Amino acid sequence: MRKLTALAFLFAAVLLFAGTVRADEDEDGVPEMENTLDQTKHGSQTDTEGATREAEAMSYDGLSTAERQQLEKTQETFKFQAEVNRLMDIIINSLYSNREIFVRELISNAADALDKIRFIGLTDKTALGDGDLADLDIRISFNKDLKTITIQDKGCGMTKQELISNLGVVAKSGTTEFVEKATAGSDTLALIGQFGVGFYSVYLVADRVSVASKSNDDPIQHVWESTADAQFTVAPDPRGNTLGRGTAVTLHLKEDAEEFLNEQKLETIVERYSSFINFPISLLVTKTVDKEVPLDEDEAAAEEGEEDVEVSEEEDAEAEEKPKTKTVKEEVKEWKRLNTAKAIWTRNPKDITEDEYKEFYSSLTKDSNGPMTKIHFSAEGEITFRSILFVPKKAETGLYDKFYEKSTALKLYVRRVLIADQFDEFLPRYLNFIKGVVDSEDLPLNVSRETLAQNRVLKVMSKKITRKVLEMLRKLATAGKGGDDEDEEGGEDEEEEKKEEEKKEGEEENTQYTEFWEQYGKSIKLGLIDDRANKSKLSKLLRYQTSKSEGKLVGLEEYVERMKEDQKQIYFITGESVAAVERSPFLERVKKLDFEVLYMTDPLDEYVTQTLTEFDGNTLQSITKDNLKLPGDDEDKEKAVKEAFKSFTTWLQGVYGEKVEKVTVGHRLEDSPCVLVTGQYGWSANMERIMKAQTFADANKATWMHAKKTMEINPRHPIIRELKKRSEEHADDDATKDLANLVYDAALLNSGFSMDNVADFASRIHRVVSLGLAIDPSAPILESIPEEDYVKEEEEEGGDGEDEEAVEAEDDHGHDEL
Repeated sequence: MRKLTALAFLFAAVLLFAGTVRADEDEDGVPEMENTLDQTKHGSQTDTEGATREAEAMSYDGLSTAERQQLEKTQETFKFQAEVNRLMDIIINSLYSNREIFVRELISNAADALDKIRFIGLTDKTALGDGDLADLDIRISFNKDLKTITIQDKGCGMTKQELISNLGVVAKSGTTEFVEKATAGSDTLALIGQFGVGFYSVYLVADRVSVASKSNDDPIQHVWESTADAQFTVAPDPRGNTLGRGTAVTLHLKEDAEEFLNEQKLETIVERYSSFINFPISLLVTKTVDKEVPLDEDEAAAEEGEEDVEVSEEEDAEAEEKPKTKTVKEEVKEWKRLNTAKAIWTRNPKDITEDEYKEFYSSLTKDSNGPMTKIHFSAEGEITFRSILFVPKKAETGLYDKFYEKSTALKLYVRRVLIADQFDEFLPRYLNFIKGVVDSEDLPLNVSRETLAQNRVLKVMSKKITRKVLEMLRKLATAGKGGDDEDEEGGEDEEEEKKEEEKKEGEEENTQYTEFWEQYGKSIKLGLIDDRANKSKLSKLLRYQTSKSEGKLVGLEEYVERMKEDQKQIYFITGESVAAVERSPFLERVKKLDFEVLYMTDPLDEYVTQTLTEFDGNTLQSITKDNLKLPGDDEDKEKAVKEAFKSFTTWLQGVYGEKVEKVTVGHRLEDSPCVLVTGQYGWSANMERIMKAQTFADANKATWMHAKKTMEINPRHPIIRELKKRSEEHADDDATKDLANLVYDAALLNSGFSMDNVADFASRIHRVVSLGLAIDPSAPILESIPEEDYVKEEEEEGGDGEDEEAVEAEDDHGHDEL
């Protein structure tokens, strides 16, 4: 809201004035300078020492006091086209939220100027003067003493009138047109420089700005100056043509902006925003080097006095001819290239080598391991952009801990200038591991260029990029599996050789996707849960171990291809680990019938199965849930068996009470007596375990969260048959009930549930053990140990003591003899 209000003020201010107004001249013909940058009075040669120091302090970039005075004599004062006091306040305080972007704006302007002169130089060789295209660069320097930063380019430069028009007219794109474009939010807006306010970001850090510029169309180099008030000055540069051609922008920093007078700070800013600018960007840095200098007479004499070693006449003569020197530390200045990375996304992918891609990836991510895979593409249509996207080999630390934070995976550029590197949902959150760049030539921006003006455009780009990423992952998952089966020209040997090569290649690529799955499998599952639009594509990327895969990962497509003819469902089981589910009693009948079962052992799989209910026309069926139907089941026979065991299941229901919802005869077991299953649409045992493990879970209050259990008994198991017999003969016997409860407890643990009342379970175990040992379970516990027990123990201990004394006596006798 603050930025919208600020923009409203900005547009109103721009509309106030339409033309450049020349300042009134005084009687002597010298332009009247109201609130100009330099208010040093002419002819003040006899000022006090304080005034002299003030005048000297105003010099910059080697401009002496005399040159400053000459500059002031020839200055012409102009007024801005708008209410600049209010306008600049809006620009400085409202449009930009990050002060360091002034470097990006000035470098972008310099790059535009270099682009222009390079284009002119292609047809007019004289435009470049004595230089050539290789000499076009941008240079940044700073002076801590004067508190200035200078950004200089060898671009087209500006004439006097262009300085007035370009820098003196805020929002140069035309007042009315500017307002219409900015308020309409049209997709047809131009790119960098469309609003004409980027230059004024310098006032975020500077209270005075000087622009020296030389154009081929103007024989004189001019200086433009302003303090962001209601006026600016333009004058011939008293230093003459020092630039040759180009522009130098000098910022006189505010006191609170002196942090930018730092090599590391400037280097970091350039690397972040402008590392892919086409032209070299160099920073003037200071280095300390060792230098050999001759010794003065006193030092030489002192050194000779210390040397008392005898030398030959020949060595002495050589020493006299060779001057004596010492090593000193000296600070030297040199230009350091900042943007070594190249914007390879602008080139044709066919012309880029794998080494270039790896080098670019390393410069972009600072990851020396190289990417796992990549995709380089251009998108056209409603929005045109180029992009290179990478999948890192290793997931970064804490990838899923910052799942809901702003994504920094992609960098958005406009004409190779960084616009943003943090987004809420430029890419779906589950693809936050993707690294890369997106560069658009026609992306609509807002005035500050820090955010996009059209959310709709972002959504269009996001949809296209997401589709390309999923295509890249799909190719990675299926690489090596395709290929033509026939070779018209080659013979059988060549065909077999080709198939063998494809098989090896497929195994290699599958291994690569296995590595991807180990690193980013959770991301695919999160996408399946969140991104309903791409559920079909994401489901083909899922991988699981199965009961037949022997530890290898299998996709759903491969599972469906291996399904038996009479199989109508995709069977799966969820659990804590592969080792746990492999021992599960739920697998007994399914494995006997030779059906393949997916092992889902990730907590996210519980949510995946709620979203993914079918694949390729086959429904997913949990073998731990109720109503499991297996091919070959005889429904009539099942009904007859249930009727025969009806009285027994009713008795068990009475014994278990609320612990189970019902007891029924099942058909999914082979070796186990019974098992506990859950409702078709309820929680599984694994889901209950996961929810209980939640940080804020309250087992006492959240009783509705527990899975409803159904006991399925195996009517062919001897334990069940004997227990049925005992229930008919001794239905009210506590020992029989204990056995029934122990069967339940074993099924509870064997089915993956946790036991709530361990004390009761231990008591039942003790009672059953007592009966097995022919002991009355209610027999009292002895108050003390009987006397015969410990007396006998004392006698045994005494015997041992006598034996030890005899051994010691024999040892002593042996020592005496020795």
